[in-house]
This record gives sequence, C-alpha cells and structure tokens, in this order.
Amino acid sequence: MTTAHPRIEYATGARLRAWSRVWRYLVVITSGILAWILFYGYVALEVEAGRASGSAFFGLAMVDAAVFVIATCLLPLRRRAPATIAIVTSLMGAVSTMTQAGPAQLAAVSNATHRRWLPIVANGVAMTSGVWAYEQLIPGELIGRLEWWILIPVLAVSFLVPASFGLYIGARRALLSSLHDRAIEAEREGELQVQAAQAGERTRIAREMHDLLAHRISLVAMHAGALTYREDLTREETHRTAALVQDNARRAMAELRQVLGVLKASDGRIEPPQPTLAALPALFVDARAAGAVIDVEGSLLTDVPVAVGRAVAARGDADSASLTASASGSGDASPVRSAPHDPAQPPELVSRTAFRVVQEAMTNARKHAPGASIRVRLDGHPGGLLAIEVTNGSPGPAAHAVVGEGTGMGLAGLRERVDLAGGTIDYGPNGKNGFAVRAWLPWEDNPDE
Repeated sequence: MTTAHPRIEYATGARLRAWSRVWRYLVVITSGILAWILFYGYVALEVEAGRASGSAFFGLAMVDAAVFVIATCLLPLRRRAPATIAIVTSLMGAVSTMTQAGPAQLAAVSNATHRRWLPIVANGVAMTSGVWAYEQLIPGELIGRLEWWILIPVLAVSFLVPASFGLYIGARRALLSSLHDRAIEAEREGELQVQAAQAGERTRIAREMHDLLAHRISLVAMHAGALTYREDLTREETHRTAALVQDNARRAMAELRQVLGVLKASDGRIEPPQPTLAALPALFVDARAAGAVIDVEGSLLTDVPVAVGRAVAARGDADSASLTASASGSGDASPVRSAPHDPAQPPELVSRTAFRVVQEAMTNARKHAPGASIRVRLDGHPGGLLAIEVTNGSPGPAAHAVVGEGTGMGLAGLRERVDLAGGTIDYGPNGKNGFAVRAWLPWEDNPDE
C-alpha cells in the first residue's frame, strides 16, 4: 500500500503539523479573550456610568471564563466526534460569550469539513439556540437586549461563516485527496504499461529471433546433414559444404546481433527494417542453395528464370550451390520466380507478415519433410486479400538429414502475427501426404488515408 507524502497528509487534513494545531488554539484563545474584553468592558463602562447594575457582573464574568476553559479543553476531541463537540460547545455558548466567539466557531468549522448535512444542520440549530438563550439569560438591567432585526443577522453570521469556511476546507481536502489518488493510480498504470511494453518487446524480439534463426539454422542443419550422411563426397566438395555451413552460421550470428541491437539502442536510432515480400527472391535462393526444390507461382510473382548457380554466384556462393544440389539429388534447371510485377505493393505490415509466413512454412518443410518439393503461391490485389499458400510433399529419401523435432512455437507465432495483421491462417495436412500453410491478409487499397 502506497503511503501518502507528508505534505499530502497535511493538505488533506489526515495529519496536521504541530504549528497547524497550535495556531488554531491561539486563534480560539485570542478570539475568546477579545470577546470577553469587549463585552465585559462595555458592561463595566455601563456600570461605572450608573446606567447598569453591577450586582451580577463579577459572577457572570467568572462563569463565562470557566465555561470557555472547559470548551477549549473539549476541542482536541473534535476530530473523533466532530458533530458531538460542535453541538456541545454551541450549547455551552448559552452562558459564555467567549465560547461563542472561540471554541464553538472552531468546532463548527471542523464539523462542516466532513460535509455531512445532518450534523451541520444540527450544529446550526444548537448554535442558534445558544446565542438566543444567551440573549435571554443575560439580565435586562445588565445589558440591553438586541432587537430582532439585529439578532437574526447575528445568529446567521455566527453560524454561516464558520460552516461555509468548513465546507470550503472539506471540498479542498477532498479535491487534493482525489488528485493524490489519481496520481497514485496513474503511476501504477504507468508501471503496468511499462511492464506490458517490456513483455511485448520481449515477445516481439523472441519472435524475430525465432523467424530469423530457425531459417538459418535449418540451412546449417541440412548442409551438415550432407556432410554426415554423404560418404561419396570428394575432399573439395566436403570443404565447400563446410564453408557453406560456416557462412550460414555467420549470417545467423549477424542477424541475431541485428535483432538484439534493438535492446541496446538508447540514442534514438531507427530500428533496421524487417524483411518484406521484396526479400523473397533472396529467401528462395538461400533455400535452393540448401537443396530445396521450390516452385513459386501466383499473380504477384512473374516467371523470371534464375539459375540457382548464377543466383548464388551473385551472392558469392556459386560453388556451394552445385554441391548442395548434388547432395540432395536435385538439379539446377528449376526456375525461381521472383520480383513482384504489380507496382502496387501491400502495406508494410501485411508484406512483412506475408514474408514471415513463407519463411516459417519453408523452414518447417525443410525440418520435417527434407527433400520434398515446396510450392509457394501468392495472389491478391489492393482492396481485397493477399493469399499465401505454401505446401510441401512427403519427405524424400534423405529424411534422416533433418533438424530435431520442433516445439510448434513457430506456427503459434505465425498465428499471432496474422491475427495482429487482421488476417486468418490455416495449416495442417493437405490430404496428399504433405503439409499446407494457408494465410489470408487484408490488403487495403489506400492504407495511408
């Protein structure tokens, strides 16, 4: 439980400073003494002038002071029983003008700060009755009685002023307390938002790490499998395959550092962009270099024959392409279809999600169905849906050259990605001894408008 700052406790009346208590009693005592001096000084002048009798003067003055002391001693209890102390001190004012001017006023203020109308009305009735009774109990020959048109304003002012002041203090304390509670709640909500943002960032980074590393590690595993199970490789072929394993491992580390660099960026640098559909040709080239047989089709892709050996040579890996092709038993002739022909590109989120769907589906195909052909199809148009379908056949003879069983987190991550993009995804056996991943993403016509 959060403890309020001392300043807030003082401002809301939860706790008062020592001086805050002292000055209140100083005001009460000063007000009472001034009322006693003014009233009994006036009476003394009247007695001295012979216009009033002084027989009851001394006794009334002593009673007034005694009642005042008793009422002042009751004031510390007003915080525990504000209504009771306010009513009692108001009734004590029937025999003490000092009590009317001091303790009764402070007790009325304290009672009104709680802003409960029934105790306030009861206090008003008691104070009015006390002032009226005082006027009736004072001997007529000692001091003249006030006219009713003067007495009524006196009665109203004697109660309305302290009650109004107490209501103001109570409203101010309630406002400060409410603002303090809101500040505490906002602070808690801010902490929860920070925690949620941190958790979301961890999830996002973990998802990116899985998408990036699973692809690279599957390539490394496939090349390493060729070294493990192919005993007919020459020394040169073995060297080239080992170099390809090393190259993919180095790329995996570079991509890992790129993702983790987001955690270290504290100077406002822009986060490197994540791959989109424009990166699919490179993805296909890497997969073909690992020995996969890929067929790409659909309205978003055009037939651009790219010999795998030439495509990999452009990346500096020409020799390893022919080696891995022979290791998997596939040739070079199959074309890779790349380069989107439609100038209208999907929104960045949709394009990035589509790339991850293709990447994860191809990674799973290499893991669980090595040697099987993979078919990638992309169709769609602005204002409609972007449809992605990745299917693979049954595993080939080299089924032993595969990464260990997966955890299923990749497909779960894909479902989350597709849901965030507002699409749907379906995956499972395709009824032809293979596996299919199908996703449909909304392609807004003008996403920026």
